[in-house]
Amino acid sequence: MRINITSIYVDDQSAALAFYRDVLGFQVHHDVPVDGDARWLTLVSPDQPDGPELLLEPMGHPAARAFCEALYADGMPFTQFAVSDLAAEYRRLSETGVRFTMEPTAAGPATVAVFDDTCGHYIQLIEE
Repeated sequence: MRINITSIYVDDQSAALAFYRDVLGFQVHHDVPVDGDARWLTLVSPDQPDGPELLLEPMGHPAARAFCEALYADGMPFTQFAVSDLAAEYRRLSETGVRFTMEPTAAGPATVAVFDDTCGHYIQLIEE
């Protein structure tokens, strides 16, 4: 068993795509129209084009909205991405205007940082 797809709920798939692709650097894996304006829109790391996919999933269910809003209000990251050099990634993203809510911080054997993805989520970066 392996992780194939994980989702992050978004109100606007095009805006989320602009952030996750153009700012973070993920690559589009699938972009298939489904119902109405919705798309099956998945991204992958350029380092792992055949690896796990991140689905930019439309925020269709009321429970998803309540869940995301509660996490955001509490300052809790929705998910975590691994990086090999957190200090360099922090500088790169900061220079593009990404707003960090936690600067790189030692957390035992890892270093973590948290940023706002502009789509209603906090995302944690980790360097192990």
